[in-house]
Amino acid sequence: MSIDPDRLRELEDEGDIAADYLEELLDIADLDGDIDIDVENDRASVSIFSDDDGDRYLQALVGDDGKVLDALQELTRLAVHNKTGERSRIMVDIAHFRAELKAELQELGRSAIAEMQRDDLDEYEFEAMNPFERKVLHDVAADAGYHSASAGQAPDRYVIYSRVGDAADEVLQPNDADGAQADE
Repeated sequence: MSIDPDRLRELEDEGDIAADYLEELLDIADLDGDIDIDVENDRASVSIFSDDDGDRYLQALVGDDGKVLDALQELTRLAVHNKTGERSRIMVDIAHFRAELKAELQELGRSAIAEMQRDDLDEYEFEAMNPFERKVLHDVAADAGYHSASAGQAPDRYVIYSRVGDAADEVLQPNDADGAQADE
């Protein structure tokens, strides 16, 4: 899927603003890190990483279960909004935390689909997850031709997979890609 050149330029600009903001943060924290800017799935992303053994120093910016990273992402989104006047959906990753989590979740989603096929299940319910985690599971389901929906109330929202066209479509909220406030 190609992206409109004007939209691509906007996303690249968001990435540049975010990278500048995060570079200042690294300087203040006296941490070394390389910054990579990318555009993926109609959203800018910025990754901070360090070669060799440096990622372990960046772990302080990830925090327990990515809580500090989530906060830094929101601050980065605010910094981008402050410069552009537009709401940003930028993704921030530090020390490959989200990249590794994404790979684990993709495997979890594929395993759930395999279990549904093997055991002839009509649906599969996951544990409660944050918006980023739910978004990854929604993407896996869509890629496999399955329906996914988020259910429950924050912070206990979870994903349910079902076969396309199942009755579950009527009672579940549609695959909103968890586009709520954090819309990872």
